[in-house]
Amino acid sequence: MKILYRRCAALDIHEKRISVCARMVRGNKVEVEESVFDTFTEDLEQLHAWLSQRRIRRVAMESTGVYWRPVWNILEATGSYELLLLNPQHVKALPGHKTDRVDAARIAELLQYGLVRPSFVPPRPVRELRDLVRQRVHVVRDRNRVSNRIHRILETANIKVSCVLGKVTTATFRSILEGLATTQCTRPEALALLATNKRVRSKQEQLRKALRGCRLTEHFQFLLRDMLADLDRLTAKLKMLETRISEQMRPHEELVARLCEIPGVSLITAWTLIAEIGVDMSRFPSAGHLASWCGLCPGNNESAGKRHSGRTGKGNCYLRTILVEAAWSAARITRRRTFFTTLFFRISQRAGMKKAAVAVAHRILRVIYVMIRDGTRYIEQGADYFDRLHPEKTTRRLLARLENLGQTLGFDISISRRVRPQPT
Repeated sequence: MKILYRRCAALDIHEKRISVCARMVRGNKVEVEESVFDTFTEDLEQLHAWLSQRRIRRVAMESTGVYWRPVWNILEATGSYELLLLNPQHVKALPGHKTDRVDAARIAELLQYGLVRPSFVPPRPVRELRDLVRQRVHVVRDRNRVSNRIHRILETANIKVSCVLGKVTTATFRSILEGLATTQCTRPEALALLATNKRVRSKQEQLRKALRGCRLTEHFQFLLRDMLADLDRLTAKLKMLETRISEQMRPHEELVARLCEIPGVSLITAWTLIAEIGVDMSRFPSAGHLASWCGLCPGNNESAGKRHSGRTGKGNCYLRTILVEAAWSAARITRRRTFFTTLFFRISQRAGMKKAAVAVAHRILRVIYVMIRDGTRYIEQGADYFDRLHPEKTTRRLLARLENLGQTLGFDISISRRVRPQPT
C-alpha cells in the first residue's frame, strides 16, 4: 500500500493525558516516535514544540467528548497544522488490543496511508455561532421544564386553569399565576377577574369553575413564586441570547432572508442552519453527503440480498430536529398549499406521517444546500407539481376514483399515452 504522507502524527486524547505517535519516512524505513503529555495549557504548548521539531504538519485526533477542544484550539492557533478530527467509530480497535499507546499508533498508521475520513469542523466564527444557538436550545428546554412544573403544581392544588387558557407562558395565564402566588383570597370569582384580556372575558364562567376548590396554602404559594422567578430568569436569558445571535448573524442577513422564503423555515431555523453547517458548501461533495451527515438519509442494512431495515442513522441532532420541525410546519400550511405540503401527504399515504416528515426534511435540506452553494433564491414549484409532472397518470387516477364512486361522464376523455421509440 502506498504511503501518502511522509510525516504525520496521531493523538489519543483523554482528560488528563495525551498519547502521541509520530510516523516519519526516512529513506526506505518508517520511524515511529511516541510520547505522553499532560493536558494543561503549558503541556499543550510543549506538544506543539514536540511536533514542530519533527516537522509534522498533519495531525489526527479522535473526537472524545470535549477533551479534544483544548488541543484543537492550541494547535489551530499556530496555523502550522492540518488538523483532522476522526469519528471513534471509524477507527475502533479490536477487542483485547486497546491501550492509549496502541490507539495512537493505529490512528497514525491509518493516517499515513490515507485510510481515515475526517469529520466536519467549521471555522471558529461558525463554531461560536453554533455555541450560541445550541445554548438557546438548552435554555428553551429548561424553560419548558419549568412550565411543566408549574402545570403540575397547579394540578396538585385543584387548579384547572390550563384546561381553559392553554399554555402557562401566555400573558393572561401569567396574571392569574401572580395573583395565586400573592393573594390570600380563594374566591373563584375574584381570581377569575385577574384575567383582564378581552378574549378571555367570554370564558369567565369556565375560569370560575377551574378555580373553584383551589387550595392556596403558604407552601403552594412559596413554590409557585420560586417557579415564576425561574421562568422570568430563563425568559430574560432567552431574550439576551437571541439578541446576541441576531448581532452575530448580521454578516449573513441576506442569506437568512433567502432561507426564510422556504415554506416552514423560520428565523430560528435559518439561524440554526447557518450555525451548524456554515456557508461553505465545499465541505460537502453533494447534497446527499450533507443529508447523510445530518442523519436524514435512509440507512443501509442488507444481507444475503435482503433488506432488513431502512432506519436513518445518527447525525447532527440539532440540525435534524429543527429540520423535522420545519417539515411539520410546511405540512400544516393551510392558507396556501405548497410543494412540500403535497410531498408530505403524498408520502404519508404509503409510509405514515413520521416518515413523511423526515422525507420532507431531507428535501428541504437539499434545497438549502443548492441555495447556499449557488447563491440562488427559493423557487416554489407549486402544489400541483406532481400533477403537471405526469398528467396522464393523474387523469387515469382521477377517472378511476370517479368510477369507484359510481359516477359516469357524459363525454369521452382520450388519454394520450407516451410511446417509447423502438430500437432500430
